[in-house]
This record gives sequence, C-alpha cells and structure tokens, in this order.
Amino acid sequence: MKELFPIKQVNGFIFSLLLTVVALSVYFMDMSFTAGMTILLVTAFVQAIVQFVLFMHAGESDDKRTIYTTLYYSALIALVTIFGSLLAMVWDM
Repeated sequence: MKELFPIKQVNGFIFSLLLTVVALSVYFMDMSFTAGMTILLVTAFVQAIVQFVLFMHAGESDDKRTIYTTLYYSALIALVTIFGSLLAMVWDM
C-alpha cells in the first residue's frame, strides 16, 4: 500500500502551499519594492519548477533531455522577449 501513496506529489503540494504563503506575506509585510519583487520573482520561478517537475511529470519520461532542453529554450525566449520589450518601451534604447 505504501508504494501506491503519492508521497512526492503530497510533498510538492505542501511545498507549493509554503511558497504561496511566502509570496502572500509580501503583501501583508511592509517591505521595500525591491525586496518584495525579489521575493515574488524567486518564489514564482521555484513554484514553476516544482509544478513542472512534480505535477507534469517532466522527469519521469524517457526523453527527459528533450523536455528540459525545450524548457530552457522557452525560458530564454521569454527572457529575450521581456527584456527586449523593456529596452524598447521603458528604457528607450
């Protein structure tokens, strides 16, 4: 019976709840903008990784390398798009 209980998913769920509480604490605590945004960004990225690995079962398939390469490429494209937009619209470069 022990092998049928999804302990990894339960631990991931608890960790996701903990990350949500940490992110929510930014709202209730009086922090500077920089500290609040740093905490929110870190918790958001960690939460995305937890969701991807534990709940979307990214590490359990035979083509792990392809899945992670696609993930890294997608993150790179997202960062280029975000910083390119900031360069063009906000920083006037």
